Amino acid sequence: MDELVNEIYDELSTELGISDETDLSMLLVKVKNAYREIKKLRNYPDSYTDDMVDKDMEKYFPNIRNLAMYDYNQIGAEGELSHSDNTGSRAWANRNTCLEGVVAICTLI
Repeated sequence: MDELVNEIYDELSTELGISDETDLSMLLVKVKNAYREIKKLRNYPDSYTDDMVDKDMEKYFPNIRNLAMYDYNQIGAEGELSHSDNTGSRAWANRNTCLEGVVAICTLI
């Protein structure tokens, strides 16, 4: 987990130009939460080792990254569907688009 989370965190902090410690801390929380959310959705069976989970989670790098960026950009606007003021308007994409392609692992009994 740590390697993937750190890679995504480093990429996003560079891309977003974040240098303030408070903002970096918030970004790290968003990356960790995105990782955990994808992992929960995958619903790994108990038979999966940590290495198996880590290898599988690598496939969801873009989903984790996009979800973390989406959530970071929503700070201060949580729950807001659109915003309009004198400078323009903003509408948010559906958060679930960040989860496209993430499916649970199914086991047969």
